[in-house]
Amino acid sequence: MQQIALSQTAAAHDRRWWVLATVVSAQFMFGVDAFIVNVALPTIATELQASTAQIEAVVAIYLIGYATLVVTGGRLGDIFGTRATFITGVAGFTLTSLWCGLAQSGPELIVARLAQGATAALMVPQVLATLHVLFSDEARGRAFAVYGIVLGLAGAAGFLLGGLLVTLDLGGLGWRAVFFVNVPFGIAIIVAAAALVPSLARKEGTRLDLPGAAILFVALLCLIGPLLFGRDLGWSAWVWLTMAAGLAILRGFLSFERRVAARGGLPLVDLALLEDKAFVRGLGAVFCFFCANLSFYFVMTLFMQQALGFTPLQSGAAVLPLAVAFVVASRHAAARARHRGTLVLIEGCGLQLVGLAAVALTVALVALPSPWLIMLPLAVFGYGQGLVMAPMSGVVLSTVPKASAGSGSGLYGTTTQIANAAGVAVIGAVYFAFHAQGADHAAIYAAVGGVALAIAASAAFLRWMRQAATA
Repeated sequence: MQQIALSQTAAAHDRRWWVLATVVSAQFMFGVDAFIVNVALPTIATELQASTAQIEAVVAIYLIGYATLVVTGGRLGDIFGTRATFITGVAGFTLTSLWCGLAQSGPELIVARLAQGATAALMVPQVLATLHVLFSDEARGRAFAVYGIVLGLAGAAGFLLGGLLVTLDLGGLGWRAVFFVNVPFGIAIIVAAAALVPSLARKEGTRLDLPGAAILFVALLCLIGPLLFGRDLGWSAWVWLTMAAGLAILRGFLSFERRVAARGGLPLVDLALLEDKAFVRGLGAVFCFFCANLSFYFVMTLFMQQALGFTPLQSGAAVLPLAVAFVVASRHAAARARHRGTLVLIEGCGLQLVGLAAVALTVALVALPSPWLIMLPLAVFGYGQGLVMAPMSGVVLSTVPKASAGSGSGLYGTTTQIANAAGVAVIGAVYFAFHAQGADHAAIYAAVGGVALAIAASAAFLRWMRQAATA
């Protein structure tokens, strides 16, 4: 069986760029769905009569569903093969997207989004695992650059596509079209994957650590859930106790995994990865960076529509130069990272801070800036983001052994989505606290300040990672 898988992998090496196109298309679909709903939030809130907390949850619960199960998804890829797990994940994602589009209430949409994120947890880890194995030569930098570009384009495309679909109101579907659009694309990806994607060699004797998966799920849910609904619950004592319990359970999870390994079992998380100082510090940089990622787009979209009076299409168009700048930066970021390592990522963090300062200054000097005026500082931010995001996954995963590709990519994916969800919850809470008092400009200043702190922390972790790598 392993010999067959190896021969399939060798054959896939010859068509690996087609394999890359197939798997990153799924990554693109997942990324678009994290952003496309942002532009439609005001319309969803009105039609479904959803509360502020429910609207925030529509964005964050998708990431929670993914983050709590992505390590399990990576391990299932090791057990059942990447192709079978990938196709199952894409099929589930397509069906749950259809469910999101058919939702009739805020709570139903939240549950459907949770299921959508959970199915993505089967799909996405197989993307990085496939890239990690098929691109181990000099083409690795280019492959991960493509992956990074796709991540960035997904955000901008989500904004623009969401604005178009809501504005055009195709067939009277309104906001529902932002979810229905996944159905034909999901079917196309399944067909391509069945023909092209290899089933990478399984780990002999691998099995799923079900107790570990359950403990991790509960720990992350206790940590992130209260961040979403704490504001509506008045940040009562039990909210903080729940988060403290999440931290305790997470610590217990690591102890449990060590006992599993000591008994000769196969823990959910490859504990050897946590002994790699450069990798762990890299995950710290990833967490801080992605805390600032989706949260910035979340609050900026709300501000543009609620305070500046932009239409959904204008909000999406304002982000378009950001996407162009991101692509330009991404095209040469990987090559520069090969020669200068994490310094390129640190420089990108600096440029993002300049872009954020420019956004705040523009809003401060011009009461109602036009979409054209907002585009320039957003483009600066996007260029800096491209310098960081495109090479980051390759840099952080560079020390992970091939045998642990699934576990390593699962940990990376978990970190990014926990950070995205936590960022939306925390930065969103800051924004809504001021917005509720009618202080929209103060809201965006405070939110942008929080985003800037997260990016500065990411740069500090990257410098610390560089020290570990050169030690």
